[in-house]
Amino acid sequence: MLRQIIGQTKEHPSLSPFFLFIGAGGTGAAMYVLHLALFNPDISWDRKNDPEFWNKLGPNDQYKFYLVNVDYSKLKKGGPDF
Repeated sequence: MLRQIIGQTKEHPSLSPFFLFIGAGGTGAAMYVLHLALFNPDISWDRKNDPEFWNKLGPNDQYKFYLVNVDYSKLKKGGPDF
């Protein structure tokens, strides 16, 4: 498949940005799904040893991918301890 893509790019050089953007988009999507699977508090990989690890998250722990203008070190807890 890679040989075919390289052959088409040599025959039609105008296709090279197309293949570049499709490859970058696929890589970005795969990296985002990997980030969600590894760092999202909604997903628990080890249910036997730590079944409710999201209760240990503090108010200044950043678990979202990107949030505009939020300083996590200055956030205060908004709820009671259980």
